Amino acid sequence: MSDTTTPEVGAAAPDFSLQNDAGATVALADFRDKQSVVLYFYPKDDTPGCTKEACYFRDLSAEFAQKDAVILGVSPDSVESHVKFRDKFSLSFPLLADPGAEVARRYGVWKERSMYGKTFMGVERTTFVIGKDGTLRKVFPKVSVEGHAEEVLAALDA
Repeated sequence: MSDTTTPEVGAAAPDFSLQNDAGATVALADFRDKQSVVLYFYPKDDTPGCTKEACYFRDLSAEFAQKDAVILGVSPDSVESHVKFRDKFSLSFPLLADPGAEVARRYGVWKERSMYGKTFMGVERTTFVIGKDGTLRKVFPKVSVEGHAEEVLAALDA
């Protein structure tokens, strides 16, 4: 069960303002009329799936830039955790700290999950492609990491 539902394609993307791994505040509105935004939510810094996903986006970041798109990673981890994760894997895009999972809730990705027989609330790996006009162009729910960055890159042409 999630706190909210995931916004629909064609709807305005929920606005947000979060601190990035450099300590600066980043708002969705900063990119309006300038760049498309690839907003990907992931559960935890420096865990196997999240590391793979971040590295795939890193490896394709030049291609995303050529398509005038910025990549933003979001998790409930702290700015300090993001700094370590970014530095350890030479990540070339901002990681945004959502410690209270408020933005994850607004995007409908804060859900009940289970692992090893225990249930808990956490981020369901989801990616949103947001157009320059601030509307949702594509939603990738329950992401499987392998090949995902390529799928998102292809969606920018759609």
